[in-house]
Amino acid sequence: MAKEIKKTVAIPDDVTVSIDGRMVTVSGPKGEVSRELWYPHISIQQIEDAISVDVDAAMIRKKQKAMVGTLASHIKNMIDGVAHGYRYRMKMVYSHFPVQLRIDGGKFIIGNFLGEKKDRVAQILDGSDVEINGDEVTVTGINKESVGQTAANIEQATKIKARDPRVFQDGIYVIGKEMMS
Repeated sequence: MAKEIKKTVAIPDDVTVSIDGRMVTVSGPKGEVSRELWYPHISIQQIEDAISVDVDAAMIRKKQKAMVGTLASHIKNMIDGVAHGYRYRMKMVYSHFPVQLRIDGGKFIIGNFLGEKKDRVAQILDGSDVEINGDEVTVTGINKESVGQTAANIEQATKIKARDPRVFQDGIYVIGKEMMS
């Protein structure tokens, strides 16, 4: 007889979760996050004050076992995001040329990076807020994926090519990840 694989995620009092087919929507004091979560032979159900992610007993395979934990983690991140929010702190480092940072709509623009005449541009994803305070950049939001991807876009925009990285260490780097309160 096959062992049942099941993960449960507790729902706090100030958070509501609704499941409509494949779409999981989580609402809380900071806002609302929706996401389509689905994998073959895995079911997501709300049981009282918890979300249960389990696999059909007849279809337990390695991939299904792994995806049960993955989907449960996605739901937990959504709950933590609407309850607290996420903050990524980044630091701008330069030694050769002073860098100018600005935000223009949904774009993060990095000017004069390594003395280049053309600006470098990073996309700011929906649901992420970017603040510039001197040489520190803060990315905040309730969706962990969009906050993390926005920080990665900014970091990748300052990637140095065709120069020795031991000498040219200029860039914008993530120095801290935390949950807001």
